[in-house]
Amino acid sequence: MSQKVALITGGASGIGLAAADALARAGHHVVLADIQAEAANAAVETFRSQQLSASAVQLDVSSEETWRSAIETVEREQGRLDVLVNNAGIGEGGTLESTSLETFNRVMAINVNGVFLGCKYAIPLMERSGGGSVINVSSIFGIVADQLTVAYSASKGAVRTMTKAVALDCASRNSGVRVNSIHPGFIETPMVMGAAAVTPAEIIEPYVARTVGQTPMGRFGQPDELGDVIAFLASDASRFMTGSEVTVDGGFTAR
Repeated sequence: MSQKVALITGGASGIGLAAADALARAGHHVVLADIQAEAANAAVETFRSQQLSASAVQLDVSSEETWRSAIETVEREQGRLDVLVNNAGIGEGGTLESTSLETFNRVMAINVNGVFLGCKYAIPLMERSGGGSVINVSSIFGIVADQLTVAYSASKGAVRTMTKAVALDCASRNSGVRVNSIHPGFIETPMVMGAAAVTPAEIIEPYVARTVGQTPMGRFGQPDELGDVIAFLASDASRFMTGSEVTVDGGFTAR
């Protein structure tokens, strides 16, 4: 069991699938952890058809019980864990006035609790495996914000600083586990494009103008452009990085 193993949440689509592809091509066995079991299994079959090593596990990241079960499955089937990509998340829009407490709590349960539980249950296995790398997918809206992303920005800001706290904890114990966050800008994923498709034009048009329209590189990013950076953070090339935040945003936060 010498092959490195990577667990990617939300691995069936978007940034998660791109990360899994990049890590699989770098020689990892990738475990696609997703609440959408059929989509994850279909992605695994695609990887295997390309002679890449992959498996799937159903996971609701907001559930402590399913996190415990998923990590037990990885340890039983793979014997180790070297990389954790906490990518699963939802992107509910809304202002302070329009966001209900129910919506706010749902976003926090998935985007924040999911990262906390992932670190809590995966890092001990990573330590037993000799160390590794955790990559938490935050957002540029964990650094800056927009008036239509109150709950989402709150959740991604929490991921940003939680990453640093967990990184310090792991380093203080000489655990061999590094923890970093990645902050995507506007990426052409099913979540982003799906949200845009159902948002009224009078809301989405000014939103796009002040967000994507103000990205210096002048375009959406692509999921594989995030996958490559995640693979770097998972590798020994980033071995002196922990508690760091890496923006991949076409220059948006440089202004």
